[in-house]
Amino acid sequence: MTGILIKQAGPMLTVQDLGRIGMLHLGVSGSGPMDGPSMRIANRLVGNDDGQAVLEFAHVGGHFEVAEPVRFAVTGGAVEITVDGERRHGWESFSLLPGQVLKIGAMRDAVWGYLALSGGIETPPVLGSRSTHLRTGIGGLDGRRLSAGVRLPLGVTRSAPMMALRRPFRRPLGPVRVVKGPQGDHFDAAACRDFLETGFVVSANRDRMAQMLEGPAVRAVAGHDIVSDGTVSGSIQVPASGRPIVLMAERQTTGGYPKIATVASIDLPRLAQAMTGASLRFKEISQDEAETLFIAQSQALIAALSGLEEKSGTAGLRREPGDE
Repeated sequence: MTGILIKQAGPMLTVQDLGRIGMLHLGVSGSGPMDGPSMRIANRLVGNDDGQAVLEFAHVGGHFEVAEPVRFAVTGGAVEITVDGERRHGWESFSLLPGQVLKIGAMRDAVWGYLALSGGIETPPVLGSRSTHLRTGIGGLDGRRLSAGVRLPLGVTRSAPMMALRRPFRRPLGPVRVVKGPQGDHFDAAACRDFLETGFVVSANRDRMAQMLEGPAVRAVAGHDIVSDGTVSGSIQVPASGRPIVLMAERQTTGGYPKIATVASIDLPRLAQAMTGASLRFKEISQDEAETLFIAQSQALIAALSGLEEKSGTAGLRREPGDE
């Protein structure tokens, strides 16, 4: 056996890196992680670069074995983690040796989890990325969800200490902030008031492409059909049902429903991690505000990454070319 063996797979287990860049004009979705900060932290904990490929899962992780010694880290939320029955913690790196079984249970306060392994997942890149895009069947392992019995190649594990995130990178609180959408004028004052002043509930109808929200029907006085135009992550479309749909990592690149708003980048990972049944409200801010908040969040993430602490009493692993 080489690399990592998946002995049991949780739902929506896929290979993801930072996504495909610069191809939206060709109709190629960026894909990538649902919660980018959590993925970056997982990679740094095991000594990887930010963009190396990891395993992303929804709700439950699975069971895993490796052929060579590696470091691993699990991030995204609170979750039970064991190695041969011994408990491990999230947001820290640990060793995983051949013959040991890593088990990642159910997420308790989030939806999307990340398993990073030192060296990264090294499936063949497709269009410049290893990210899986399920709708089009590209990237990852043949563009599909991973299942039990699958083996994936890993890159080289280089010497590095075990690390821990001692100062948590906290998600923002309060209403989910949005910027007025490109078809905001399709909605009258009453519809905008319903959208901003009445709460919504995160529906179970969700995947990597989109999240549907339950709540008051939002009506577009100018109609719910438009000439298809471009979408971005966080675009909030309103179809004829009046139920808002938030487009996520695997969104289509164009859409024919009016977009009442766009979720500010700072709050998009938080919305992705909101549990099914969670209540939320929206708050409109300006584009300048959204950009300022995102810059501040990026700086906070940089500080968190630079503030990772070496765990005392741990030794790094080394598996480089030429090692015996």
